[in-house]
Amino acid sequence: MSTGELDVVGVGNAIVDVVARTGDEFLARHGLIKGSMRLIDEGEAQALYKAMPTAQETSGGSAANTMAGVASLGGQPAYIGRVRRDQLGEIFCHDLRTVGVQLAVSAAASGPATARCLILVTPDAQRTLNTYLGACVDLGPEDIDEALVRRGKITFLEGYLWDRPRAKEAFLHAARLAASAGRQVALSLSDSFCVDRHRESFLELVRHHVDILFANEDEIKSLYQTDSFEQAAQHARAQTGLAVLTRGARGSVLISGNDEVEIAAEPLARLVDTTGAGDLYAAGVLFGMTHGYSLAESGRRGAIAAAEVISHYGARPETQLAALTQRALHPAVDPRVADPRVP
Repeated sequence: MSTGELDVVGVGNAIVDVVARTGDEFLARHGLIKGSMRLIDEGEAQALYKAMPTAQETSGGSAANTMAGVASLGGQPAYIGRVRRDQLGEIFCHDLRTVGVQLAVSAAASGPATARCLILVTPDAQRTLNTYLGACVDLGPEDIDEALVRRGKITFLEGYLWDRPRAKEAFLHAARLAASAGRQVALSLSDSFCVDRHRESFLELVRHHVDILFANEDEIKSLYQTDSFEQAAQHARAQTGLAVLTRGARGSVLISGNDEVEIAAEPLARLVDTTGAGDLYAAGVLFGMTHGYSLAESGRRGAIAAAEVISHYGARPETQLAALTQRALHPAVDPRVADPRVP
């Protein structure tokens, strides 16, 4: 493993995404609420998996998707998580290594199976998530690779970790390590239901440990208990160094001190599956911030990455994002001029 500086170190729930196309009738038959995310036990996970149509299986989880996006943009990411030493655990690790993510993943010999998220995508591109956390529930401070965190310019933490006491300890341990090394800490709020469950402790976390906050409109309004996006954004401005707030088709807003930049959503020929949109947007911003780009330039990279991932099924880019952003941001540049290695 390389020992050089890393751009971003992600800490999250190591989950294998199982993505299948279904109709509304499938959701109704299984009593599922469209667009929701719910936790299920191993028995329900097995039963639903058997009932699902043919699916695509890839390593996933919010932070892992973001690290894969950073790698696709040309960055140097790493990932910390926990799996079981089973088939899905092997799939998870192999997939991330293949796309260029360094790993510090603990593989347990016993205990709960590797986590999986059964994602049902309906024709309107809405996704309904059914998550079995499995081995994720045992993630603890001992799983945090301290040397890896110190090498990362930014440590990126997913809010879903806050649901489990030991994972919360791991979360705080990583944040303190990063701060002690003079590094930045980024947090994704993950889900408005997650915010509802942990509002007070999230507020404390944002005030005292977070340099960069990622949230969508529902999440940030839930955090500050307001129906006004503008009011929520002002609260975030006062409490964190950089607030990155996404608004779906209305684009996004990046706020840092007195600076506020609005980024339009990228033009999209076809909306297929919104899975991973926020994760890939975060990847673009994190890549930009760790490579010296401005707020506007970083936000645009996030918008391009998000647009790519929602144009097809699954939460990982199908096009190399480094090349895609180069074409989008510099359309008039001949690649043979931009890259002297091209003959």
